[in-house]
Amino acid sequence: MIVNKLHLIFTASLLGVFLAGQSVALDDWQDEFKLSSRKLTDTGEAKYFVLTPGFQIVLANADTTLTLKVLNETKTINNISTRVVEEKEEQNGAVSEIARNYYAMDSSTGDVFHFGEDIDTYENGTITSHTGSWMAYKNGSKPGMAMPGTPKIGMKFYQEIAPGIIMDRSEIVSLNENLSTKAGQFKGCLKTKDTSKLHADTLEYRLFAPKIGLAQFEDLKLVRYGK
Repeated sequence: MIVNKLHLIFTASLLGVFLAGQSVALDDWQDEFKLSSRKLTDTGEAKYFVLTPGFQIVLANADTTLTLKVLNETKTINNISTRVVEEKEEQNGAVSEIARNYYAMDSSTGDVFHFGEDIDTYENGTITSHTGSWMAYKNGSKPGMAMPGTPKIGMKFYQEIAPGIIMDRSEIVSLNENLSTKAGQFKGCLKTKDTSKLHADTLEYRLFAPKIGLAQFEDLKLVRYGK
């Protein structure tokens, strides 16, 4: 009995040493992406993410409309040129939030990285707060991965890394979802399971259509896309 226990302890120790030598342990969320060695660009198209100026995606349900538009604007963050993507949320026709997100793409791999966002929250047409805003390389924040260029089931990574503000993360759970929307029928959609390190009760699912991007977020579904 003692021998068996010693054997288990020894095996566990070896396993710990093995995992410690890996860049990302099996139960960890990737938060390091070696951006200094990458060729980043502020425009381009990957399988599930489009950074072409003028391209937009509109999702909606009965009372909410979410519009994501790739603007003809860039913002330099830590000497990296990022593309501005505006995300506008409307409730019953009234603007409730506008966020300016900053992205860059690895031209070799198609990986897309998120460098921060400036958020304006509205009430009755007036800006009431900027809660949730963050910027990479400030106050301990750093870029997260918005979408891998070659996604695989089981990949787990941080999308937004701003300690104390937002620590959202994503896990790829499927690459073969079918989706029916007002904008069309889509096959081979990628599905993510999204959680937060800061908020244990956060659980959201998203579907991304090939060559389009976000096509469903909870009960918001794609109604139109393109330029």
